[in-house]
Amino acid sequence: TIRYVGLPRFKKKGKCKDSFRLTGVIHLVPKVKQIQLPRLGKLRLKERPNLLSSARILSVTVSRTANRWYVALTVKEEQPDRKPNGGPLVALDKGLSVFATLSSGNPIARPKFLLQQARKQRRLSKAHSRKLKGSNNKRKSTLRLGRFYRRITNQRHNFLHQTSTYLAKNHSVIVTEDLHVKGLMQNKKLSKYWADLSHGTFQRFLAYKAPLYGSKVIVIDRWFPSSKLCSNCLYYRRDLTLADRIFHCPLCGLVLDRDQNAAFNVANYYTIYQFLLFPVAESSAETLNACGEVARPAFQQARVDESGRTAPRTVCNNFS
Repeated sequence: TIRYVGLPRFKKKGKCKDSFRLTGVIHLVPKVKQIQLPRLGKLRLKERPNLLSSARILSVTVSRTANRWYVALTVKEEQPDRKPNGGPLVALDKGLSVFATLSSGNPIARPKFLLQQARKQRRLSKAHSRKLKGSNNKRKSTLRLGRFYRRITNQRHNFLHQTSTYLAKNHSVIVTEDLHVKGLMQNKKLSKYWADLSHGTFQRFLAYKAPLYGSKVIVIDRWFPSSKLCSNCLYYRRDLTLADRIFHCPLCGLVLDRDQNAAFNVANYYTIYQFLLFPVAESSAETLNACGEVARPAFQQARVDESGRTAPRTVCNNFS
């Protein structure tokens, strides 16, 4: 099929993210807090840049958020080999009532950065929509609303950085599940709560910080039934619903919090289950993929037809 893309869409000031990238000769002057960019000259920096002398600057991205300009450098440097972290293994069960439940038994409380400021957000949004388009008051209101969202984003990123750094620094192996964030955002009743948690950004932070501290991240398959499986006897509860917050095992009598039981199963998957129950397909990344059973049978030679002629192609004779 041919997909028509139409006319090109150019960036418009104020509508898209105001950013641009520069390449060429870029110099940093840490003593006087300056950076020299091509075609722009010397610019003052708010913070003193901390850059290794061996790093080579490849490019720079200049962006604006509300009324502040940011400079992001892309550098290339040799990273020394990190020694393996000697910490214990930890598994995470991400959720909505709490940010994550650890297999060690310590849940991470759910932050409510945007929800706590819901009244202020509503007031600023209403005031912004009532301003005349193109007026000075409209521009002032846009700047005021941008500063509000920038503060919420900074608070959220600070929490995600602190949490991911703690896990990567104190644990050798971090086992986590692969949430379908895009699918979760389709729920109109819960989308704002999932967006406030930013599990996707947290996973990205954890992925690049783990090698820096000598640990590794294992992402199990998203279809692994961590919540419906008993962590004690491996009994599978098909009738478990989202309303059931306590896991009751009818076989061994285990009574445990639903999220804590799921965290134990995620940890056991890396140590036990993958060798006993579930086939594992390894890839180049540190990812374990296993759905529990074969989703599609292998291709086989077709049978001889009634006329005695063998089929010239291979087909799959079982599509159960």
